[in-house]
Amino acid sequence: MNARALGLALLITLIWGVNFIVIKWSVAGASPLLVAALRFAVAAVPAVFFVPRPRMPARLLWSYGLTVGVIQFGLLYLAIQLGMSAGLGSLLMQMQAFFTALLAARFLGERIQPWQVAGITLAFAGMGMIGVLSGGDLTLISLGLTLVAALGWAVSNLIVRASGSANMFSLVVWSALIPPIPLTLLAGLTDGWDAVGRTLTHSGAGFWAAIVFMGLLNTVLGFGIWAALIQRHGASRVAPLSLLVPVFGIIASALAYQEAFPPGKALGAVLVFAGLVLHVFGGRWWRTRTARSVA
Repeated sequence: MNARALGLALLITLIWGVNFIVIKWSVAGASPLLVAALRFAVAAVPAVFFVPRPRMPARLLWSYGLTVGVIQFGLLYLAIQLGMSAGLGSLLMQMQAFFTALLAARFLGERIQPWQVAGITLAFAGMGMIGVLSGGDLTLISLGLTLVAALGWAVSNLIVRASGSANMFSLVVWSALIPPIPLTLLAGLTDGWDAVGRTLTHSGAGFWAAIVFMGLLNTVLGFGIWAALIQRHGASRVAPLSLLVPVFGIIASALAYQEAFPPGKALGAVLVFAGLVLHVFGGRWWRTRTARSVA
């Protein structure tokens, strides 16, 4: 990757990391499900008028839209409103990598490699430590919702695999048409239609700027540039840079919300991140070690 491509990749991971504090700010005084609905509405319109529909069955498009929109982001926004910190949330969402490996082994017959077993073990140990030792600043319901959101992300990864060679950017834009209606209905049922109406009619410029940031910069621009970088430079070079998302998320949360990491929470976060690094890079280390042993 040249300097320009690397700079763009770093910019996108920074946007995705900062997005977690934007989520936390935006759901402070509004229904989290409505905020998620607005995010996808802005991501879909007007982009769908300029982006071709992805070549994939409608059932997969709908499945992807509901899984990502309602389960992944709907539950993530709800978890953040219920106490999940922006920094820790950005890290725990990366559990999707381990859930994806486990689901692929169960439903696609893929073999889990030794380094993946080690990474999964480290990450789940860290997750358990966060749940038990993080103290009163983290509720179990917010932790559980975040992990279910990560599981939804993993399911969407399998849907992408099933879609074959569908254009990822087209998939992101067109699938964004699907979540706004169910998310808005759920927001009205859980928070009341008066609250939905107040958010839509009385929110200030800062709230709508956050919606535009999440919908356009984080979703449309972010995924558009990321897909282009992968297409040009290959997933093996670009995808590992996503490890920087929780790094930027934790830094941004520390600066914006003075997020603290007590010893138990910090050690758990380190174990999760170490497991993630092992999951991503372990194959290279394993093959290098095997080649040296053979030599």
